[in-house]
Amino acid sequence: MRKVLQQGSQTIWYDDELLHEDPWRCFDAQYWQDRNKVTGSAQGRGTTWFVQLESMEAALRHYRRGGLFGKIVRDQYWFSGWENTRSYQEFVLLETLQQASVNVPKPIAARAVKVGPWYRADLLSEKIQSAQDVVGLLQTTTLSQASYERIGQMIGRMHQANVNHTDLNTHNILIDNYHEVWIIDFDKCRIEAAQGQWKTANLERLKRSFLKEQALFMTPWSENDWLWLLKGYNSITQSPV
Repeated sequence: MRKVLQQGSQTIWYDDELLHEDPWRCFDAQYWQDRNKVTGSAQGRGTTWFVQLESMEAALRHYRRGGLFGKIVRDQYWFSGWENTRSYQEFVLLETLQQASVNVPKPIAARAVKVGPWYRADLLSEKIQSAQDVVGLLQTTTLSQASYERIGQMIGRMHQANVNHTDLNTHNILIDNYHEVWIIDFDKCRIEAAQGQWKTANLERLKRSFLKEQALFMTPWSENDWLWLLKGYNSITQSPV
């Protein structure tokens, strides 16, 4: 169940069934290092730390800006209310998607810290075990028709929940050792009206990602693979695109 803690300039939201550690300290990488609970890390805009909770392995991410503006203001965002913070928005979106049977990381805890008119944010979420993104997989193997259909079905479930993944690409779709498909990275994503062009825009963005990786790495991918993905998608949405 989601709980809320607020003290001074800091607000924390967390699932008390998943987080048994101290919510006030769980966003500090040093806390996990001191407990010898850091299991690894990954580099992106910043460092994502993988940490071992009592309940599961988790990913700890600090929100950072990208692009040219991000070189000036690395990790601060304009504050317009606690529930408008990126961390809270992503936490709630992951809850919504889980309820809609979309395979996404479980949201464990989110934090926002107000600094004057700005805020900084962090998210602690489940680390998907034994999974690799589609880009990595295509660099070493081909994906089956069934895999592409499962990708389409999972995107279809996400769209049935009216969630617009504004950065849907081959890096944000994972396949685990059990052939389950997962969708990750919902920062800046949002709930939309059921009607509109945003669903088509998501799919077009994903197709461009496949084409880009094919050009960069000569990955084994063809238009037939895309048709299989759309077959899975349409089997869920029942509205051909």
